[in-house]
Amino acid sequence: MLSTAILPERISEIATRLGLSADDFEPIGWYKAKLALGLERRLARPAGKYVTVTATSPTPLGEGKTITSIGLAMGLHRRGARAVVALREPSLGPLFGIKGGGAGDNRASLLPRDEINLHFTGDFHAVTAATNLLAAMIDNHVLRGLAPLIDPATIVWERAVDVCDRSLRRVTTHAALNGRTARRDTAFQLTPASEVMAILALAANLSDLRRRLGRIVVGRTPTGAVVTADELRAAGAMAALLRDAIRPNLVQTCEHTPAFVHAGPFANIAHGNSSVIADQIGTRLADYVITESGFGADCGAEKFFHIKCRASGLEPDVVVLVTTVRALKMHSGQWPMRPGRPLPRELNTADLASLRRGIDNLAAHLDLLGHFGPPVVVAINRFPSDSDDELHEIERFALDHGAARVAVSEAFARGGAGAEDLARAVQEVCRQPRPPLRMLYPLDMPAEEKIRVIATRIYGADDVEFHDEARRQLDELRHAAPLDLPICIAKTPYSLSHDPTRLGRPRGFRLPVQGIHWSAGAGFLYATAGEVATMPGLPARPAAQNVDVTDDGQIVGLR
Repeated sequence: MLSTAILPERISEIATRLGLSADDFEPIGWYKAKLALGLERRLARPAGKYVTVTATSPTPLGEGKTITSIGLAMGLHRRGARAVVALREPSLGPLFGIKGGGAGDNRASLLPRDEINLHFTGDFHAVTAATNLLAAMIDNHVLRGLAPLIDPATIVWERAVDVCDRSLRRVTTHAALNGRTARRDTAFQLTPASEVMAILALAANLSDLRRRLGRIVVGRTPTGAVVTADELRAAGAMAALLRDAIRPNLVQTCEHTPAFVHAGPFANIAHGNSSVIADQIGTRLADYVITESGFGADCGAEKFFHIKCRASGLEPDVVVLVTTVRALKMHSGQWPMRPGRPLPRELNTADLASLRRGIDNLAAHLDLLGHFGPPVVVAINRFPSDSDDELHEIERFALDHGAARVAVSEAFARGGAGAEDLARAVQEVCRQPRPPLRMLYPLDMPAEEKIRVIATRIYGADDVEFHDEARRQLDELRHAAPLDLPICIAKTPYSLSHDPTRLGRPRGFRLPVQGIHWSAGAGFLYATAGEVATMPGLPARPAAQNVDVTDDGQIVGLR
């Protein structure tokens, strides 16, 4: 990893070049800083261009969205533009599991890389603590029989921890006090899957964060009335734990371009985008803000448009769609894919026929992005094994299927210099008038129809199949939840469908919806489709086995 040999600049130098005064940021050590509370309201500069980065359906190891996002920011900087990249904070779950960290790699990395990938500024710990504090207060409330009474069978709040541990998918808690006992079945979620993390990413400011925490639904009374965190008087303490976590973090790329790294909701479970506040600050400080959404466009980008843009009021000028030769060849269906297993060697061998059999996945993502309006630049993240014929085939296909531009990115190997062609393409598209952002559904549409719109127009399903439990929950929500909420669907990221084995562009399927829940604090309805684990397990050879510390304190083995 070349980035480990690059000395970062003092964070005060990065902040000053970005136009921040000493009152606008608080250094945390030499190379990290927290931005000041309320900075997004004090900046009165013209808004810069807003670029969102998404991808085609990835392999289990990912296709380099973060590397491409970092590279694009550095490429724009090389071309004379002031650019900021806004990314999610990495989770320890994938870091110690299989996928690796979220700070880029090689010549397209963030610094200080090991600190960002590990404890960073403590935001994840604050989210974990706030989540578990509420869980403890719920159990204490039930044990003591306090008002409002909570029916233990209706409690929906789960604890959180940021380490993959499949043994915590189902747990039984037991408490006793003065002859009273409380015992119930519950579970842990990975911290990025928690509603508190979603709230942190969507909150407009500290007071909005406090209001959202208070709206969290924890369960129901014996008569069916909703019980919230505010009614347990828990939200104030939760907000206190999150007071500093709501402030975006400022770091730098390995070429000293500013980077905001803040919040980290998963895209296959939650809404998969970094914070609203970071993007709002970025658009007032930079000519270009590059923000990334998780997994493929069917997961992160759809939620970026329908959930995040509605919360922030920002509209993107251009979408960058990252793809790779190996991912599109995987979608030919010739090789079985399993998370936790190495990718087949054949994916790194020139094979134009396999590419052509899987390239329809790119067409599907271009089509679904076309519904929303912004122009799409396809970024081909180049691997050393890619042949020129394969790259030319993707370029020709993408332009034929609606891409505004296509550029090959070599940011991993060459840093910002390897992303200048992509930066040029983004700048050319941004010079054109921005088309209005189109939403696929109005907020006042019935929840069933919103889900059906996403399933048919984004995933390509024929229809939706609501299980009995989902229908029961829908009936319940009609009497309790607001009707004007967006939808957040949890599903596999490895297929446009709910089934990870259906590769390419699946057709002829119905999306099964097992459950629908009200994430009142986050402000969306949360639907589950297919098998989705909110607490992943570790693979046979966890990446944690490769991590160690040298005698002089250097952390080695992080990916």
